[in-house]
Amino acid sequence: MNYNIIIKNIKLLSDPKNVEGMARYGINPEMNYGVSIRDLRLMAGDIGTNHELALRLWASGIRDARLLATLVADPNKLTESQAEEMVSGIDSWDICDGFCMNLVRHASFARTKAREWSGRKEEFVKRAGFSLMATLAVHAKKSPDSDFEALLPLIIREASDDRNYVKKSVNWALRSIGKRNIALNKASLRVARELSQSTSTSARWIGRDAVRELESEAVIKKISRKR
Repeated sequence: MNYNIIIKNIKLLSDPKNVEGMARYGINPEMNYGVSIRDLRLMAGDIGTNHELALRLWASGIRDARLLATLVADPNKLTESQAEEMVSGIDSWDICDGFCMNLVRHASFARTKAREWSGRKEEFVKRAGFSLMATLAVHAKKSPDSDFEALLPLIIREASDDRNYVKKSVNWALRSIGKRNIALNKASLRVARELSQSTSTSARWIGRDAVRELESEAVIKKISRKR
């Protein structure tokens, strides 16, 4: 399946009602055909891994093509310079999170970028840093606790950023780290409680919301089984 056919198929699957619905959840309606993630995954299955095609799809600027790109790109061929170019052009939280979950978390430099991007000023680049932390916390099963303990100071450092898509990703990272196991739950709760007493409105929200989930009976019961 070549590039032109893929773009044609995306346009054929266009759903204006989906675009409207996505916009209500903060997804950028520009360059968006409203193709469902289910349909994009089916297309990705037909395409297979094709890194060069993925880069071209990303360069189109089309929301649906960019999500598809994250599904067919080869993380082993993804370079840091390519990742930097891609992340710098992100303008919607769904693309940001798909980019991190589907592609960058598999790259050898994922942890490096999580740390680097978390300190950047651009809203969606910073979100990408914390989205990476969250997805690594969920999926990097063999990583030692020390990898995630080292991220907690970065969460504290950026918790006062009150931009919506940043603070939500900081909160996501903290909660995800705290749900890995009992030890990280305790460490994350210490951070969450500290943030809940902050003078920053954003940090207080992040901390209180994280405390509420990380102290919940459901979470404690689940992570207790991981011992």
